[in-house]
Amino acid sequence: QVKLVESGGGLVQAGGSLRLSCAASGGTFFSTYPMSWFRQVPGKEREFVAGIGWKTTSTYYADSVKGRFTVSRDNAKTTGYLQMNSLKPEDTAVYFCATGSRFRDYPTRPANVGSWGQGTQVTVSS
Repeated sequence: QVKLVESGGGLVQAGGSLRLSCAASGGTFFSTYPMSWFRQVPGKEREFVAGIGWKTTSTYYADSVKGRFTVSRDNAKTTGYLQMNSLKPEDTAVYFCATGSRFRDYPTRPANVGSWGQGTQVTVSS
């Protein structure tokens, strides 16, 4: 099973940018796993933010982040990224990276996630 560790969260003013990283380990063919990012605020369900296919040719974004966030991956470094620009206070949440099943589409629901990272806090001040 893939082990995931996020980094890059923090406090930023509205309009600013952050880049989250998700480092995978375990030697388990990272390039064959699709990757997604989710976020969660207290009292709400974890929601899908962005996904990237294992072939890296397909990406998908939640409407709330489309045009502001970019998901990418570097299979040689077994690391995924979420570049977040034009951040808004409503983007404040704990962000989680996740992988789905090998050779399948990126998970868009928590029930379809195979492995989760531990999460990283993103706080956007107004």
